[in-house]
Amino acid sequence: MSIPKICGIETEYAIIQPKLADQNPIHASSVIVNAYAKQADLSTNSGVAYSVEWDFNNEMPENDVRGLTPIGSLPPLIETHLVNAVLENGARFYVDHAHPEISTPECVDALQVVKYDRSGEKILELAMHLANQNLEPEEEIIVYKDNSDGKGNSYGCHENYLVSRLTPFGDIICHATTHFITRQIYTGSGKIGVEIPGLDSDSLQYQLTQRADFFEEEVGLETTLKRPIINTRDEPHADASKYRRLHVICGDANMSETATFLKVGSTIILLAMIEDDFLHRRIIFDNPVRSIREVSHDTSLQKPLMLQDGSSIRALEAQWEIFSSAKTYVENGGAEHTGGAVAQTIIQTWERVLTGLEKDPESLSTEIDWIAKKLLIERYADRHNLPLTDPRIKLLALQYHDIRESKRITDIIGLKKLIDEEEILSGIDNPPEETRAYFRGMCLQKWPESIVSANWDSLVFRIEGDHLKRIPILDPNEGTSLKLQSLLNRVNSPTELIAEIESSNK
Repeated sequence: MSIPKICGIETEYAIIQPKLADQNPIHASSVIVNAYAKQADLSTNSGVAYSVEWDFNNEMPENDVRGLTPIGSLPPLIETHLVNAVLENGARFYVDHAHPEISTPECVDALQVVKYDRSGEKILELAMHLANQNLEPEEEIIVYKDNSDGKGNSYGCHENYLVSRLTPFGDIICHATTHFITRQIYTGSGKIGVEIPGLDSDSLQYQLTQRADFFEEEVGLETTLKRPIINTRDEPHADASKYRRLHVICGDANMSETATFLKVGSTIILLAMIEDDFLHRRIIFDNPVRSIREVSHDTSLQKPLMLQDGSSIRALEAQWEIFSSAKTYVENGGAEHTGGAVAQTIIQTWERVLTGLEKDPESLSTEIDWIAKKLLIERYADRHNLPLTDPRIKLLALQYHDIRESKRITDIIGLKKLIDEEEILSGIDNPPEETRAYFRGMCLQKWPESIVSANWDSLVFRIEGDHLKRIPILDPNEGTSLKLQSLLNRVNSPTELIAEIESSNK
């Protein structure tokens, strides 16, 4: 049986100091996270509880859903020494490896994910501005929302979905692999060239996605080496007896709000269908790693992909088949746990986009990133008689991912917006009201000086007598405005809050 699809996105941003010969991205990332945290801590309406540390006690990145951890497959150790900030909107802003990263708060539907993803961009933009105010001109920091540096390095935009522990993981592997391989036709952000080891980078002029070249396995635990299409990390950040967190690492970071909406929305519905055993045909690729690259490398969308049974299918055909099941599912009660009215909008958008891809891809130039970017660079190249391999074209392709309002090409070319500016700005300081992010965010607003540490499933308070008290929130559906707003308005201290919570649990 399907469960509510709590979801969110983690985005690692590219960071450069273009005027410096010697780059130190770890230091630069720390500078901008610190700049944001420090200013927020000094403001009366702080956006960050700067003294609140991230609690790593329950972080278990080595846990494998398959129940085994082969030698050599352990992910890198958590970098607990790097900068972390917990935001008042329930999000996390931190340094991950050599990148600044924003994790959205837990969201209740795909449209809410779009809102908080865009709010995250605003936070990064402000962080850049604050950092650069205190730097010399030659030290200027710029961040970009892309996934590849063109030199063989990739950084992620990871999605997270709450799924039922009762659902066989083999079913998720089967159907999600098909979806992740074929959804690239509308989720890709577009890339010049290819970054597969052994291939000339200029042997492919343009491809749909930035990430496909970097996947080497169908299933696995890693996220930075030997990347798998299906990640098996079993770290639910919730009650492990009830829930899994599907950690999706194969998607692109999107500038297009429509692409983000459809990327998350289609996956939400797919996972609910898997939980309800609604999908009966299994489309199994003969070689998934080859197929994910073949889809990305085919801008014509006509490439036949070999299936395990010897037949073939195009990515667009596979998506139509998944969509057809999704439409029937939502029309017959499936919207309950997939966003309600938002699920209906997902279906409408999905159908319209697939139709556009089939009949006239350029008609989607204001909604699908890979198409918008392709037209942008091709028209510039034609106007100036340049090959796509020219450095000026590659720079233009990078600028497509510039999040600075004054430099935002995607606004100039008119990418469609789903969330208005007022809503995006409100998401900087206000958590979603329908998930446990509300409790986390509101407690950070009311008592930042009393919160010692925080993570996704708990807060640790320092209460009277200098005692530490952990409040777990193991269900992402709890801690909502509906359930806690009255309590939070009524109590005057963490001690009172904890006393009321403990009393109600007796």
